[in-house]
Amino acid sequence: MKPIENYKEINKASWNNKVPIHVASTFYDFPGFLNGKSSLNSIELNLLGDIQGKSILHLQCHFGLDSLSLSRLGAHVTGVDLSDKAIEKAKELSQEIKSNTSFICCDLYDLPKYLDQQFDLVFTSYGTIGWLPNINKWSQLIAHFLKPNGKFVFVEFHPVVWMFDDYFKEIKYNYFNKKAIVEKEEGTYAEKNAPIQQDYISWNHSLSDVINNLIKNNIEITSFEEFDYSPYDCFKETEKIEPGKFRIKHLKSKIPMVYSIVGIKKDG
Repeated sequence: MKPIENYKEINKASWNNKVPIHVASTFYDFPGFLNGKSSLNSIELNLLGDIQGKSILHLQCHFGLDSLSLSRLGAHVTGVDLSDKAIEKAKELSQEIKSNTSFICCDLYDLPKYLDQQFDLVFTSYGTIGWLPNINKWSQLIAHFLKPNGKFVFVEFHPVVWMFDDYFKEIKYNYFNKKAIVEKEEGTYAEKNAPIQQDYISWNHSLSDVINNLIKNNIEITSFEEFDYSPYDCFKETEKIEPGKFRIKHLKSKIPMVYSIVGIKKDG
């Protein structure tokens, strides 16, 4: 699928615009993080397992709270993001907590121009692939940066969620990636009433698109799970069912909200 030519510039501007709002938000809880709180959730922690001493490439890391949380668990982490404002903040945070985490600012598809290394583990999570037009190129990138027998851990919002309108009242979008979604957003998922507005361009990716492209690129799927809740209160019309678990009030547990994939790069 041919992407809109300037989607990178539009989305970079959008994410740069969000950085100061997100830094100040209770959603990201910077004071808690600086006092030692991990930003990682039980879903991904269970999939990651013991990462002490492991090298990890964290794709689309925003301003690096998860990257730095992985480092606190003993991993050697490199975080990557398109937003220069986010990466500036990530580097500032890394210095503040005296972490050795590395950060790279670039378009994800261009990463091989900036990084020449293979990793024990590649990790990416929550609201990442919707910003990418081509899942085959994404899968190729994962295989490129994984060592033989290296592990890929992916947690993402379920594509069923992205079919609905903002209030989860009707099916508005196609499940399959038919075309780019071009929209204007007011506020952000972290601060819904924030006085900002930005354009963005995104794509829906079906489960088959994701899974088959990983398999095609030599990633053997070892685990696939679906979850009927979100660990984040980032949607409208939500209710908290227990600490760290949110659902759409009127849909209850009827729809999947998150899925996870673990894969191993085949040796050879």
